[in-house]
Amino acid sequence: MTGIFISFEGPDGAGKTTALQNLLPQLKAATDQEIVVSREPGGSPIAEKIRNIILDVNDESMDAGTEALLYAAARRQHLVDVILPTLQANKVMLSDRFVDSSIAYQGGGRQLGTKEVASINDFAIDGHLPDLTIYFDVSPEVGLSRIKKDHADQMDRLEQESIKFHQRVHDSYLKLVKENPQRIVTIDAEQAPKQVVDDALAAIKQRFPNVFNGGH
Repeated sequence: MTGIFISFEGPDGAGKTTALQNLLPQLKAATDQEIVVSREPGGSPIAEKIRNIILDVNDESMDAGTEALLYAAARRQHLVDVILPTLQANKVMLSDRFVDSSIAYQGGGRQLGTKEVASINDFAIDGHLPDLTIYFDVSPEVGLSRIKKDHADQMDRLEQESIKFHQRVHDSYLKLVKENPQRIVTIDAEQAPKQVVDDALAAIKQRFPNVFNGGH
């Protein structure tokens, strides 16, 4: 495969989705390769159906193991339907969340064990890790305050979890960053939004100078 796979990660409230939206025009201006943007959980019809089940606020009785398996199932479908075809077509794949999210949220947040959740996902992703992961770092306190300010009336099942849950998620992300220094680049997401986007753009251009060599 000759395409490039970049994932975007971060705790709730890190602003990664907004940063990705603002980053996209600049990335498109800097490369001749087509860029495909998707998200997890979801990204393809079957995976989106699974997403609706996972994030439904009424599914309070969902077992943590079931949740982890559903995320892995959605990820597998997303990989087959969207990610692999994009890479095989020599395009740039940008995914809003990927496997690190499950390790941090279900492995750490739900306390299922990061190694255990990673092993579930090993089957789902079949060795297809991102070439680069941009991790938007924000403290749980700042992240949750942003969520409550921006969409308190639309918080999903995970966003409604306790501060202790979100602290475990954050700690797990930091562990992943430490364990994967070649793949994961950390961006300080508590900076001004423009600086966050500028830093992410610089990290991508630095990693793939032959692909993103246009623009300024």
